Amino acid sequence: MVTETLANFPSPPQGVWHLGPIPIRAYALCIITGIIVALTLTLRRYKARGGDTDMVWDAAIVAIPAGIIGGRLYHVITDYDSYFGPGKDPWQVFNFSAGGLGIMGAVALGTLAVWALFRYRKVPLPPFADAVGPTIILAQAIGRLGNYFNQELYGRPTDVPWALDIFYRVDENGNFAPLTGRSTGEIVTSVHPTFLYEMIWNVAAFAFLLWAERRFRLGHGRVFVLYIAAYTLGRIFMETMRDDAANTIFGLRVNFVVSSVIFIVSTIVFFLMRRGRETPAEVDPREPETEESAASSEGVDEPVHHSEQTETATVKSKEAPQRKQ
Repeated sequence: MVTETLANFPSPPQGVWHLGPIPIRAYALCIITGIIVALTLTLRRYKARGGDTDMVWDAAIVAIPAGIIGGRLYHVITDYDSYFGPGKDPWQVFNFSAGGLGIMGAVALGTLAVWALFRYRKVPLPPFADAVGPTIILAQAIGRLGNYFNQELYGRPTDVPWALDIFYRVDENGNFAPLTGRSTGEIVTSVHPTFLYEMIWNVAAFAFLLWAERRFRLGHGRVFVLYIAAYTLGRIFMETMRDDAANTIFGLRVNFVVSSVIFIVSTIVFFLMRRGRETPAEVDPREPETEESAASSEGVDEPVHHSEQTETATVKSKEAPQRKQ
């Protein structure tokens, strides 16, 4: 175990605090903060496009639980050796507090749930997807701070000046507890802070998406697809820097392969999609009942009344010159 300080970028001494019997987890706080920021921005962006903000709240109700379930499923599937096999406890699959959420699974199942909602409500999904896409990647950036507190998702050992020191953590009984324990001050290793790299990438991608949306007037779902491409491109590079245990496909990390495939597909789809931006009527084609339509439904023949006024005015205009002569 390394005790000499190799870098000047320390990890937090702990990631969990207790308020009486209630554990306060930094990871959860970061995720919640990211959701709140994304929700706030999506409300403003979707309204600016002409959408009904009530749909944003409804989408959040179905997307958040679906995203959590999807993220957990992706993690379990891509890291099944940790939960199934000799000496493993399959019930740990349901232990969400131990960490383990895959963002790609969260986005996939969350998107599917929102698609079902919008289809049921007969509201076009692409405008909403464009409104929410940039906010998701910003939320991901905020959520990456949770990995910092958990001392996870870091890269290979390094001696660069910005290296991250990983501390040895123990619980109150002195047992090794990397997630819930407190630092002993001993440095296990110094590594590339890939969580920080991805956080910076995500913030930059957020700014890029806003710029591209305005510059090229992107619509019809292209902003969301561009978000997918931007995120997976960054994830490809992050995966090449990690050396923690992971399942592989053809000798390559699963997340590297999945990210590469999604990046290629989303890039092709982006250039094949319809150009331009929707009108407010296309964003939400549901027409609210107007006073005129309400009066018509009650039997008041407004168009005929208007026609009679026009006809009377026409007759008077013809008679006026005759009186003048």
